[in-house]
Amino acid sequence: MAAIALIVHPDRPHAAELARETADWLQAAGHEVRLTQQDAVAAGLSSLGRADPDILAGLDLAVSLGGDGTMLRVVDLVAAAEVPVMGVNLGQLAYLSEVEAEGVRVALERFLVGDHAIERRMLVAAQIECATGTLPSSLAIGLNEVVLEKTESGHTVRLEVEINGNFFTPYTADGLIVATPTGSTAYALSARGPIVEPTHRALLLTPVSPHMLFDRTLVLEPDAIVRLTVAGGRPANLSIDGRVLGELQVGDAISCTASEHSAKFVVFGRRDFHGILKAKFKLGDR
Repeated sequence: MAAIALIVHPDRPHAAELARETADWLQAAGHEVRLTQQDAVAAGLSSLGRADPDILAGLDLAVSLGGDGTMLRVVDLVAAAEVPVMGVNLGQLAYLSEVEAEGVRVALERFLVGDHAIERRMLVAAQIECATGTLPSSLAIGLNEVVLEKTESGHTVRLEVEINGNFFTPYTADGLIVATPTGSTAYALSARGPIVEPTHRALLLTPVSPHMLFDRTLVLEPDAIVRLTVAGGRPANLSIDGRVLGELQVGDAISCTASEHSAKFVVFGRRDFHGILKAKFKLGDR
């Protein structure tokens, strides 16, 4: 029997209802169902709540019930353990979710008998080097991007960039994004970065509203080490996949490269990324 975690969008009643229905069906079939303690309370399944470290032990599958934001939350929870993730779309057209709400049971049945494939996505790792002590020195990983950006509206931030130990250039900008191919359709896209097939491996360094002539994205090899140091007289906010980690002061730095771990997405056949782009951007056929 399988151990399956359900991760639920906190503000969508349909997600909580679907979690209850899915949990009942899985338990009736003899499977173990787990939720985070917060999700268990929100879904009315308090008895199934687990602390985050406990939820991963022997876990076979994590199911995201929500949109892309919920998928990012699931990947953050399970990526280091490389637990497969199945995305169920309960929002707008999603880039990351494989299954629509009405297809959850069929998708789970197919997963449980092995009728699926695993699509690996590159993760970005950020080593925080905080000499000032405002943040603990630690390693964090993300599916989409690492961002250093200004802390106040109307101001820029100055960030010095090294690539593979060699000084590249200082940027004066609203911020810098170090994105994965999956993240090329997230924040980096709004900063006019390129769209990259999500199964590629590369790091994308994209400036946000740079106050300089050089405003292009750099597409780097995945094993490149991109070091960003806060310079000038202003701090910078650090966030990963939209999660704000805190503020870096002048002299603090982060080093970004490909993570040793991968996100493992459950897929049923080849995913039509170009079709998703056409629908998302309302591109017409001839």
